[in-house]
Amino acid sequence: MANVAWDFSGRVVAVTGSASGMGADAVRAFAAAGADVYGLDIDEVGASVAADTGSTFLHCDITDESEVAGAFDRIERDSKGLDVLINNAGGFWHQHTTETLPTSEWDAVVDLNLKGVFLCTQHAMPLLRRSQAGRIIALSSLAGQTAVYRSSPAYAAAKAGVLALSRVFAYELAADGVTSNAIAPSAVMTDRIREVRGPEERARTEATIPLGRYGTTGEIVHWMMFLASDESAYMTGQTVTVNGGRFMT
Repeated sequence: MANVAWDFSGRVVAVTGSASGMGADAVRAFAAAGADVYGLDIDEVGASVAADTGSTFLHCDITDESEVAGAFDRIERDSKGLDVLINNAGGFWHQHTTETLPTSEWDAVVDLNLKGVFLCTQHAMPLLRRSQAGRIIALSSLAGQTAVYRSSPAYAAAKAGVLALSRVFAYELAADGVTSNAIAPSAVMTDRIREVRGPEERARTEATIPLGRYGTTGEIVHWMMFLASDESAYMTGQTVTVNGGRFMT
């Protein structure tokens, strides 16, 4: 899909976790394809990404309902609607086992990865229902599909929840023509992966991938764009697993 020329002219797109990684690349890609893009993040680096792309940055903690409500109210005031919501924000900070995971970190990771998806989608739904091409795209993870590698119990549970919520959204919004799908990447080389996994562990992971390499953020963004496009209009409630063959279903 790297050579597909997507056209999102006239579409309004909201991307959470827009300051770095896949979120920042999604802002750049959708803006380049003509969309009116809003990037939501607590990291003010997102403002620079927005400025570079002609997009709008909204400081928003997606785990705080009042901030989420304010962000989507702003989108409605400015753009009168929303066509695409990309629930990208997520992650974890330490690789714990169940026995070593502090309750406070469980709460923080689940809030970021699952509660944030719920809150953003809940507040976006009235806008998406009015769209002629409403799309919800959620970033899950291989960690939500299988437990064959070291991760975080909270992250795995939350990302499995994202898959379930995506199906719930698909069912609830089908009558309005709004689709909801998830992407489950694995081993995408991001700054976060570099922070939580050292060179030796990254090399061990790479050895488990049949295609022999980590994925790139751009390869995941291509799938976001397909799922946001008119070409995906009859696809909903599905999980696209993009993992280089590391887990085959």
